[in-house]
Order: sequence, then structure tokens, then C-alpha cells
Amino acid sequence: MSQTKILLDESEIPTQWYNVIADMPNPPTPPLGPDGKPVGPEALSAIFPDALIEQEVSGQRWIDIPDKVREIYQLWRPSPLYRAHRLEAALGTPARIYYKYEGVSPAGSHKPNTAVAQGYYNQQAGIKRLTTETGAGQWGSSLALVGQMFDIEVRVYMVKVSYEQKPFRRSMMQTWGAEVLASPTDQTEAGRKILAGDPDSPGSLGIAISEAVEEAASRDDTNYSLGSVLNHVLLHQTVIGLEAKKQFEKVGDYPDMVFAPCGGGSNFGGAAFPFFADKASGKEVRLVAVEPASCPSLTRGHYAYDFGDAVGLTPMMKMYTLGHDFVPPGIHAGGLRYHGDSALVSQLYNEGLIEAQAVHQLETFDAGVLFARNEGIIPAPESNHAICAVINEARQCTKTGEAKTLFFNLSGHGHFDMASYDKYFSGELHDYEYPAEAIDAALHNLPEVAEG
Repeated sequence: MSQTKILLDESEIPTQWYNVIADMPNPPTPPLGPDGKPVGPEALSAIFPDALIEQEVSGQRWIDIPDKVREIYQLWRPSPLYRAHRLEAALGTPARIYYKYEGVSPAGSHKPNTAVAQGYYNQQAGIKRLTTETGAGQWGSSLALVGQMFDIEVRVYMVKVSYEQKPFRRSMMQTWGAEVLASPTDQTEAGRKILAGDPDSPGSLGIAISEAVEEAASRDDTNYSLGSVLNHVLLHQTVIGLEAKKQFEKVGDYPDMVFAPCGGGSNFGGAAFPFFADKASGKEVRLVAVEPASCPSLTRGHYAYDFGDAVGLTPMMKMYTLGHDFVPPGIHAGGLRYHGDSALVSQLYNEGLIEAQAVHQLETFDAGVLFARNEGIIPAPESNHAICAVINEARQCTKTGEAKTLFFNLSGHGHFDMASYDKYFSGELHDYEYPAEAIDAALHNLPEVAEG
């Protein structure tokens, strides 16, 4: 009988994170200040501890994981790698399908991989409060959990449409002691500005980031914590791909293609970046970021400098963007509703070193249900995007007879997303193709930057 679960011992949890910057052919584009000039690390010191700022700008290939962080990782890491035998049989494909299951963490997703690290470094810096934003609630619940571990108070600005769609994510955060507000709120200048223009605003990650950053910058005892996009966040997530590489070695296999959902980029970076190290040294491997057709930053966005938040409080980063004032439709994949992408993911995509696909909401739920009925695990809507792309590729292998090895990151379970599945089964879910004119309109408001 062939193996289903490929497991590692706790002693095999990575001792270092992998920094993709060391293997990029060109140096990363620098963040810019309001004057259009590159900003130094000091620009981030009002909201981040020095250790995270150092990781943000580091070009070092390997960065040590503190013992305390590895000790907490032991609660759920190493996460299992599964061979999807039943899904392969259902598809009648010669492809071999593997998935890394990050839903085994206490918060049910990959997000604690960076939350633990950020909590540790903030505690070391003497920080007592953290503010953050959350879309689907996976990041907010991860930081809430970590707040308890490091005795840090956590306030979460949760995108209003997700706050209403996912009440149990909210109560999960409250169980772990966090305060949760539906964003936009009337408690920040950024929130009041948005509500003045649209009292019924569904919110967006960009708006929630504005509120959380504004509060953190105004209080000496408070820092800001981000669940995706920034270099240090993607760095922490590389434990996923590093473990997966060890697990593939155990069964003598290696992926031809790596797939992961992509919103801000931490999910994709965590799974794919360690394989990029092999690609950079000449190995053939395709890395595919999968995003919603309704929020298509990589596939239909513009590669330009833009703000990471809705009202322009953050430094400008060069990324694929739909415009910082983009408010996406209320699709049921809140973790992927972001206007931009990680600068590192964006640069690699722009240079043709990684690929991107956009998939529609209904086909992602079709894929998630097919997966659940064969593999048992009910995936988060975000994870369904990668599953959809893998199933499409596996079906292509059926036509061509190619026995490719396909690997994807099953980044979280969908136990708090059953209302979305209910809507799918009752025919209430629809596909959103984001209109070209709306993208054009949002891109008109990009900041003007003279690049040297």
C-alpha cells in the first residue's frame, strides 16, 4: 500500500527561514516615501520592532528561527504532507497530487507561522499592544492566539463584509482575548473618511490596514502587525516549503509544479519560495500563484508604485496593484481580497520567474467540494483556488498522459466558512469578473512617482 501521510519528526522543524532575496536575479525595488525617494528602515520604526525591520531589508539567505518560536511551532509543526490518492483516482489522472496541510494549526491556517514570530519579536522589544487587520479572520485569529502566548493585547480591524459573513471567526478571536472591530470604524480618521464617502462601505483590507496603522503610529505602547505582503512575513512562512522539500525527499519525489492561493502573497511565498531556490540553481519547477478573477492583481493589475493601504499611510511599494482605493466584490475568499501583492512576488512575476492564474468563484467551490468528497478535508475558500488550478492541471495530464507531480498548499480548513458553502449549495454564489473600466478607474489614482 502506497503512503498517504508523509510525516517529519519535531526535531526536523526548520532551524532557519529561507530568504528568497538572496536568490533573486535583481535586487528588490525599494519602498518609497511621500516625496518619491527611497525610505530607510527608520521609516518603519514607529510601528515595527527593530528585529522585524532588519528581516524586512535583509539579503541574507538563511535567518535563524529563535528557539522560543520553534518551541511554539511544535504545537502543530511539522505539518503533514499528503498524497491525494483518492482525488487522483476520482480524476483518473496519471498525475501525482500532493498537498501540505496547514489547517492543523490551532487557528486552522498557515497564518500562525508568522504570528508567532511577530509576537516574539514584539515582546522582546517591550511592546504591550498590537493592532492589525484581517479579511477572512484567519490572520486576526492567529494574532489573537499569539497575543495570549506573549501577554500582548490585540485589537483587530476586521473587514466589515467578513465580520458579517464570519461571526464565528470573530468569536474565535474574542475567545483568545482580542478586541474585534468591523472596519471601517468611526474610531480612526481613516475610517471616518471612508464612511463619509460611503456610509455603507463593505470595507477592504486596504481600509482596515489604514485604521490599524493609524492607531499603531499614534501610540508609543502599540505596534502594527501584518499578516501578508511584507518581506519578513513571507520569510516566516517559508517553513511550509522547507518542510515540504524534506518530505518529498522521504518519498523520492519532487514537484513539477507548485501551486498556492495568492492574495497578499504569504501563502504563495511560504510554499513556493523554497522551491525557487532550486529553480534559481537550474532545477525545472514551475511556481504558480492562483488568485480570484474578481480581485486579479497579478493577472490584470498594473506593475507600479502604490500604497499598501487605502488612504496612503504606508510607504509606497512597487507591486502589481488594482489601485489602493480598489474595493473588491464581497467574494467568499476574504483572505484574497487585497488590491496589491507582495513586492517580492510581484517582481518575480514581472521578471517571468513565476506564473499566475486567475480562477472564478464557482469553479473554486466546485473544486473544493470535489476535493472534500475524496480527501475528507473541507478546505477554506482561499485554498480552493489552488485546488481548482491543480485539478485543471491534473485533468490536462489525463488528456496528455503526462505523469506530472503537482504540489499545492492547503493553507487552511473551511470549518468557519460553511455559510459560504451553504450559499454555493443553494445556488446563491455567483462569479464576478471585475470590470476593466473599474480597474482603469482605480489605476487613475495611483501615486505619481518619477522612477530613476
